[in-house]
Amino acid sequence: MAQKRGRAEPNFDVPEGRIGQRGDLDLRLSREDRAGGAETGSKERVSRQPAKRSSPSRGSSGGRGSSGRGRSAKRRRSWLGRIVYGGVVLGLWAVIGLAGLIAYHASQLPPIDQLAVPKRPPNIAILASDGTLLANRGETGGRVVSIKELPPYLPRAFVAIEDRRFYQHFGVDPVGILRAIGQNLTRRGVAQGGSTLTQQLAKNLFLTPERSASRKIQEAILALWLEHKYTKDEILELYLNRVYFGAGAYGVEAAAQRYFGKPAKDVSLAQAAMLGGLVQAPSRLAPNRNLPAAQARAAQVLAAMQELGFAQPQDVKVALAQPARPASIRGGGSANYVADLVMDVLDDYVGKFEQDITVQTTVDTSLQATAERSLVDELNKQGARFNVGQGALVSMRPDGAIRALIGGRDYAQSQFNRATTAKRQPGSSFKPFVYLAAVERGLTPDTVRDDAPVKIGNWAPENYSHRYEGPVSLRFALAHSLNTVAVRLGQEVGPKAVVQTAQKLGITSPLQANGSIALGTSEVTLLEMVGAYGAFANGGTGVIPYVVSSVKGSDGKFLYKRADSGLGRVISPDADGMMNAMMHETFVSGTAKKADIPGWELAGKSGTTQDYKDAWFIGFSGSLVTGVWLGNDDGELTKKVTGGGLPAEVWKTYMVQALKGQNPVPLPNLNRWRRAPETTASVANAGPADVLNQIIDGLTPAPQAEAPARRRREQRAEPNFFEKLFGIGE
Repeated sequence: MAQKRGRAEPNFDVPEGRIGQRGDLDLRLSREDRAGGAETGSKERVSRQPAKRSSPSRGSSGGRGSSGRGRSAKRRRSWLGRIVYGGVVLGLWAVIGLAGLIAYHASQLPPIDQLAVPKRPPNIAILASDGTLLANRGETGGRVVSIKELPPYLPRAFVAIEDRRFYQHFGVDPVGILRAIGQNLTRRGVAQGGSTLTQQLAKNLFLTPERSASRKIQEAILALWLEHKYTKDEILELYLNRVYFGAGAYGVEAAAQRYFGKPAKDVSLAQAAMLGGLVQAPSRLAPNRNLPAAQARAAQVLAAMQELGFAQPQDVKVALAQPARPASIRGGGSANYVADLVMDVLDDYVGKFEQDITVQTTVDTSLQATAERSLVDELNKQGARFNVGQGALVSMRPDGAIRALIGGRDYAQSQFNRATTAKRQPGSSFKPFVYLAAVERGLTPDTVRDDAPVKIGNWAPENYSHRYEGPVSLRFALAHSLNTVAVRLGQEVGPKAVVQTAQKLGITSPLQANGSIALGTSEVTLLEMVGAYGAFANGGTGVIPYVVSSVKGSDGKFLYKRADSGLGRVISPDADGMMNAMMHETFVSGTAKKADIPGWELAGKSGTTQDYKDAWFIGFSGSLVTGVWLGNDDGELTKKVTGGGLPAEVWKTYMVQALKGQNPVPLPNLNRWRRAPETTASVANAGPADVLNQIIDGLTPAPQAEAPARRRREQRAEPNFFEKLFGIGE
């Protein structure tokens, strides 16, 4: 009884007497006990519970059947488990491998904490005086626009055709990628690419156009960073301002201006659809190169917009019925000559800048178009006949503000600016500087000089007509462009004085102080000449021609604003009046008679160089100074084109329109020196000394010349060697 009350130790169904004997109890797990179950035919290595502890037997046959089904289920579970296990392991390794690949390519990028959207190259918007856009300059071709400035259908066009799930994905769109793969496999074409707008932006901002798996991984990484850093609208705005549209246009504003001639905020639905379709292949789909393809692509965009509810069916119907077309280029694109001039001088005003800027110019769009039309139409009509291939025109206010500038016949064909860069001999249009130097030394319009052969060393210049008028007033000599009188005056005052006078009025090109300077043999630009004539038109104040009136930054603050400036007084009022009286006579009875405009007081001077190489006409009213040059770039001779011919015709055509509707403005200081036309002829029958004294004293007008034949020494010899050498003509 004492034994029964004692503690009984567990023996795991092993006889008590054998407990503790080494090797009698095997506790190792068999294959059956491990995950996956036991294999068929394996021996059991673990002792089972005695029969008395097992469930009651239901028959021998029933027991065997149950055992077979159990082994079959275990075998099935074993294979399934292996597959699941293998899949999990492979998946883990794939994740690890992908993470490593991403980490490697991420290491090739700048650190995330240092990553920043690169600055967009600044755009220079060049505006006319009325605020209309003349041209864009810079690498992008257009300014940055806010998404709030745009009509809602414009950004939606890009979302519809490029990334319809833009507002749902996180930067990378697996659904879009699978869709693109499926479309490629089924050869149905690709309506949307696998890359999201965010990925495209990442590529444009940070990566090269290289096509590789490495770049795609980096693109995805950067897209995730962009989505984390910016809102969807900010990403879309960045995209619209950075994507390339072809033809040098980066950003939707540049594209709208380039293809439709309007700002992006004003594009129609049809135009928005065309812009949205362009980014897939800008070169192939540019409407100015392949309009049918561009319109077909735009139709796809419209269909996508209607499908997504971005555009109403009736609006889409109208857009399809009236597809967008590129704006026609007006004229020869002469506004680009103005833009080039702006870019040449911009550094002088603002220096280095990193923001978009707006440059306000003095150019009048109406006058610019009129000037271009006047020049091009004349060249188209008579250029071939007279062998004239090129021309230039500059028109400005008397204070130096450029109102129109044409640097050539067609900017698309030649960007060389003949108004600002080309230096040519001005011929007789240079003579006013000679006469001014003489007037400032005491001579007057009625001073008499002899129109007769003159010789300086071995040089014997002749008149354009090869005839001589005898004693004539300076008024008559300048109006009729007599070379001998100009040369005599140049010798009287000295070539250096002539050069100094021209420089005082604003001529900056090097001038040769020799005898032939009186006939305009030193080369100058058209812009210089027009600027110098401005002093005559404004009453004697020297001007510096300018085209920029102000410059503003993107924040609206002025970076530069022009203040009144100039060269100060360079001509006395009295001398200015005398010069205007003499140049006015060219329109009354001289070489510019055909260019006269009734109702207006006009003054000016024509010029033709030796052998008809260059032809000039520069004239002015009290409100506008305009100069015209015609010739050939290669120096080929024209067919006897004179300054009083085609250039004067171009000048008059332009000035008639430019002055239309304005009240006539008198020429400054003219009245005191105004003379009747008939008093300006040659003086034939009076003693030179008596006449000279009377004219200078203002007692009597110069007697009208009978100009008898005996006083005219007509010579029709060919131009001599020195005339050819110095390029002397009218």
